[in-house]
Amino acid sequence: MKKLDLIYIVTVSFLLIGCKTQNTSKQNEDLDSNVEPLETRILSVDYKFSTNALLEDVKILSSDAYEGRRTGTKGATLAKEYIIEKFSQLDVRPLGSGYEQEFTFTARVKDYNGNNILGLIKGSENNSEYIVLSAHYDHEGIKNGEIYNGADDDASGISALFAFADYFKSNPPKHNVILAAFDAEELGLKGAYHFVANTIIPKEQIKLNLNFDMISRSEDNELFAVGTRYYSQLKPVIDNFKGSGKVNLLIGHEGLDKGDNWTNSSDHAAFHKAKIPFIYFGVADHEDYHKPTDDYENIDPQFYKDAVQTLINVFEKFDALNL
Repeated sequence: MKKLDLIYIVTVSFLLIGCKTQNTSKQNEDLDSNVEPLETRILSVDYKFSTNALLEDVKILSSDAYEGRRTGTKGATLAKEYIIEKFSQLDVRPLGSGYEQEFTFTARVKDYNGNNILGLIKGSENNSEYIVLSAHYDHEGIKNGEIYNGADDDASGISALFAFADYFKSNPPKHNVILAAFDAEELGLKGAYHFVANTIIPKEQIKLNLNFDMISRSEDNELFAVGTRYYSQLKPVIDNFKGSGKVNLLIGHEGLDKGDNWTNSSDHAAFHKAKIPFIYFGVADHEDYHKPTDDYENIDPQFYKDAVQTLINVFEKFDALNL
């Protein structure tokens, strides 16, 4: 091969490589331009509840005055009374003759008295079918003189129930909605299991459980939805909805990936075992999980507000279905 020909080929090759690099760069620019900036996403969120009330509620429930809300303690009683007062203020009627569903159980060689708080929002169309929105209000209490306030776990879920009640005042659901504040989740999901065994309304009329447990912070801005593996009819709603504002809504932790399997990790397990479809919403464990540092100051207010709006948006999709 002549030297001139070699120089020509090398020159053309560099030109081709340069063109390819330029085209790739242009493609990357196009991809980047299609990604909505986080700040724009946050500003575009239309909150359908009082965000100030949401943050105030989680702040109060996770304050030292509630002493970690351990089942059977003074702090748990204060939390119960706060939830009942909020339900009443937000026009949530009792599911039964009153808001409280008392139960007893034994755990770790100790007898306990628990109280579920059950509210009802009447549906505008499907009056014989119910969707249960649940969260647990108990936590770890006081250990070795330190208060485990449980801001994320799970004052965040309880306060989300209040946000839903606020939303329903202007946006009545089609299905009947039970707002269930369960007790004794930390002692073995006792409140949820008691409710499922004693549903007050016919169990077969409960078509779906959406459970909220730890939804107020995520370093990766990820909120996981668990349950579509078992109830494939629910998957399209989650697949077609990516989250609001700062929140990325993902399917995971169902035993099909490397992450922990959360199928039985919270109150939704009681519904699942009764063959009632569920979706559990929660974040990955963080450095303050089950520690006395799970305080209000460590939640992410923006992520939390966006997470609750995400849950409302997802609920709207499920509420529109023939469950």
